[in-house]
Amino acid sequence: MKKRSEVEHSSSDKLTIERLMGLGGQSARKSHYPELVAKLEELEEERNRYKSIFEHAQHGIFQARLDSGLVAANPALARICGYTDPQQLCRRVESFASGLLFDPHEYPLLLGKLKLYGKLFGYETRLLRQDGSAVDVSLNVLLKDDGQGSLMEAFVADITERKKAQDKLKKLNEELEQRVEDRTRELVSLNQQLVSEINERSSIEQALKEARDAAEQANKSKDKYLAAASHDLLQPLNAARLLVSTLQERELAEENNHLVERIHMALEGAEELLSDLLDISRLDQNAVQPDLTSIPLDYLFRMLQVEFQPVAEQRSVSLRVLSSGLNIYSDTRLLMRVLRNFLSNAFRYTPAGRVVLGARRRGDHLELQVWDTGPGIAEDKLEDIFREFQQIDHHYQTGRKGVGLGLAIVERIAGMLDHPIRVSSTPGKGTMFSVSVPISSEPVQPILQPQQMPQQDLSGRTVLVIDNEQDILVSMQALLEQWHCEVCMAIDPAEAIENYLSKGVKPQLILADYHLNNDATGVEAIDQVRRYAGYDIPAAIITADRSPEGRKLFRERQLPVLNKPVKPGKLRALISHLLQPPQQVAE
Repeated sequence: MKKRSEVEHSSSDKLTIERLMGLGGQSARKSHYPELVAKLEELEEERNRYKSIFEHAQHGIFQARLDSGLVAANPALARICGYTDPQQLCRRVESFASGLLFDPHEYPLLLGKLKLYGKLFGYETRLLRQDGSAVDVSLNVLLKDDGQGSLMEAFVADITERKKAQDKLKKLNEELEQRVEDRTRELVSLNQQLVSEINERSSIEQALKEARDAAEQANKSKDKYLAAASHDLLQPLNAARLLVSTLQERELAEENNHLVERIHMALEGAEELLSDLLDISRLDQNAVQPDLTSIPLDYLFRMLQVEFQPVAEQRSVSLRVLSSGLNIYSDTRLLMRVLRNFLSNAFRYTPAGRVVLGARRRGDHLELQVWDTGPGIAEDKLEDIFREFQQIDHHYQTGRKGVGLGLAIVERIAGMLDHPIRVSSTPGKGTMFSVSVPISSEPVQPILQPQQMPQQDLSGRTVLVIDNEQDILVSMQALLEQWHCEVCMAIDPAEAIENYLSKGVKPQLILADYHLNNDATGVEAIDQVRRYAGYDIPAAIITADRSPEGRKLFRERQLPVLNKPVKPGKLRALISHLLQPPQQVAE
């Protein structure tokens, strides 16, 4: 007979379990029954959800006993293996080793790894399809014990496409390797050919080296060559130009005057072409270096007015110059080259009307403008005019036809000076060319303004000409004697002193070439003659040298310069200016 305490304890445990299971008293069972039903429904929904996932999964899923066939499989696995439904698959596969694996001999290896690790992930193998073919798959396998024995659960992914891609890639790699091998053989063959060629050329290596050294030397001396070419080629043109100018001033028969004028135009064309070719070559070779300084604009414009006023009168075109009191910062010679080209084109293409040279302020720059009332330029031609050997033909073009290099040189000079140029035109009304120049605030020493004056009588004036070219001496003598000057000719200062100064001749003016024999210069010749004469004889340099060093030297020595070929009008104006009596300064 149990003790009372044991009875009470047993009764207490029974009540607790019944309460937990909801199977207590009548009232307890009634109160927990809805919860039990809800739990059962929830479990059923969960089972159905897993069943749906199992049946609609993209990858194959199966369970299999190690010693028998498939326990369960989903439709995805049936599709992978070529069966219509999972039941057909499970019926046909009696053993995983022999019915599902394509290679039964692989089963011991798979089973050994599975028993060792308990699971396999990403295990690639091939499964047997219903038609006897193989399908490449990747398995994720778990091995567990469900109380009835070892159970294998697996997820199966069809990797056929991936295998095809891998095979294709492998094939491409093999083809690439073959191509690399073929190319390597070709390169080896080419290298052998190159070695053969190198061996064949070894005999001329020394000649190539000498040619290269000669080319480098020629490149280093290009500036000297250009300077020498400029001097040597312009010298005969200068002599011919002076002789033709002498003939032009003589009274000749009408038919002879016509011939002389044609010769003059031909020489002028050859001179311009040669000068332009040399200039554009020097600009392209960076052989021209700008000499920037402050320039009074009035001086610049006055120089251009003196030069072009006779041209305007000859062609019955009005020339108007509108200057200002400002100073600009530029290279005098190069800027004059730009403006001179603008003015020359304006007069060349303006048969009647006017040409205006002026300046407009644009902030801290001045835009120097040349306007004409010529025929104008079509808009589609505005860019072409700056190309080499490009020019616009007009039937009303006056004067000698150009060679089409002027504006190409202008564009290069403007780029070198960083002076933007601009052109605008209205066909039938005229054209405007301009160059923008920075304004200078630096003080400028007063410059004697060139005066436009009637031609001065040079009769009896003694002019000493020093030049090492005999043709130049003869030409200068003919022209100066045409102006009734007393001409003394010498090839160097020693000859001038011996033949003239030592015999009491007192030159009133010296015109000296810059490059003389034995590397002597005209500046040195002027100094020697002045020292022997004992007084400061007015002098000027006539040269084909356009180097920055030469211009700097002439400016420092305050020697006026005329570049060869010399224009007779400029020469006479310079002589007249130098032979003027000194100006008296009012006190």
